Amino acid sequence: MNAIYEKSLDLNLLRVFVVVAELGSVTAAAARLYLTQPAVSAALRRLTSAVGSPLFVRDGRGLVLSARGRRLLASARPHLEALVEAALAPLAFDPRTSERTVRLGLSDASESWLLPRLLQALASEAPHLKLVVLPVQFRTVGGLLSASAVDLAVTVADELPSGMRRLELFTEHFTCLHDARRLRLGKTLTLERYLAQEHVIVSYNGDLRGVVEDVLGHQRRVRVSIPTFHGLGALLENSTLVATVPGMVARDVVALRPFLRQLKPPFTLRGAPMELLWRSASEDDEAIRFVHEQVVSVVRSLRRAS
Repeated sequence: MNAIYEKSLDLNLLRVFVVVAELGSVTAAAARLYLTQPAVSAALRRLTSAVGSPLFVRDGRGLVLSARGRRLLASARPHLEALVEAALAPLAFDPRTSERTVRLGLSDASESWLLPRLLQALASEAPHLKLVVLPVQFRTVGGLLSASAVDLAVTVADELPSGMRRLELFTEHFTCLHDARRLRLGKTLTLERYLAQEHVIVSYNGDLRGVVEDVLGHQRRVRVSIPTFHGLGALLENSTLVATVPGMVARDVVALRPFLRQLKPPFTLRGAPMELLWRSASEDDEAIRFVHEQVVSVVRSLRRAS
């Protein structure tokens, strides 16, 4: 390979050579290639110099291939045709047969309600497509997308690096969750009663502050701070703890633990939008676009049902 580079073999020269060989004329080849005749002649001289032997001989007013030229044409033409076909062929993604793997970043707040439904949709539409799911959150998602560690992500996000695209899926209000068997809060929760309870919060900072403290300035009596929403239902069941969580998370938790109840908090608190994020450079990847469309479809069906 190094010897080829030392001879400065420009692969474009082979394309010129093949067209001249097919047409038998520098003039005709120049017209087909949208080049000048001197440019085609110069390209043939460079290729002849790199090969080390004549590729054409004169035959009247035209050119015919030498023995070396015939061998080169037989070897070069199939490869050039394959390269052109590969460059111009449309993307061939068939969800029914594709075995592609798509890397999906999910926040813990979206994994429980989105992933099972997404897998159900893929089982029907793309039974052989595989997902690799990685945890993301607003601090990590930009870096993971930039490094191509994930192809798509569903999470809350702040500023993103350049070259990223985002689609808002929904924005939800927060709700309070508690075990009504152990803690009777009535139908209307006052702020005084809310702040008097012990709370479980989800904090990515590993501290005792959550969205209520950071956005509203109310300091709760935090009994336990956990890093994800995954264990929230188990902590609430058979306890007197209260959790303030996004509505989508609450509905999924209650579906699995019917003794838990939702209650409107004594304040208005909208969460940041849940977004679908991806790289601009991957927009023409049909497998990624297919999963993108399935995520949007799942979210729309959930929103219509809620």
